[in-house]
Amino acid sequence: MIEIKTPAEIESMRRASRVVAEVLQELKPRVKPGVATAELDKFAERRVRELGAVPAFLGYRGYPATLCVSLNEEIVHGIPSPKRVIREGDIVSLDMGAVIEGFYGDAALTVAAGGASPEARRLMEVTSRSLDAALAAVKAGARLG
Repeated sequence: MIEIKTPAEIESMRRASRVVAEVLQELKPRVKPGVATAELDKFAERRVRELGAVPAFLGYRGYPATLCVSLNEEIVHGIPSPKRVIREGDIVSLDMGAVIEGFYGDAALTVAAGGASPEARRLMEVTSRSLDAALAAVKAGARLG
């Protein structure tokens, strides 16, 4: 059964999603060679809390961080660590969620650290265009498969 949200619940979801979007945008310029993934996580947790939300991933089923930081061929859910240091050309995926009044926002983005190879840039460009095409196709009543 689909539960219809009230306008107030939708607004809480919107606010949580805004926090996620803002923090992810603030993280983009911090993704640089030499930065430990744990540094990005500490920044994200501080900012989420400053913006009035709670980190959604931190503590979920024992997850130890606010962010999932995946490097290169990792698909998702890379755990931040002081030992995992971003290198020149790495493709870095940042995934995070925030909770406000019991409602969640969740999003991810991918950033190249420094000068990514032409192959890496092409991969990021094609996947971004693919996402845009998928979002354009999604609408009520549309068949996706």
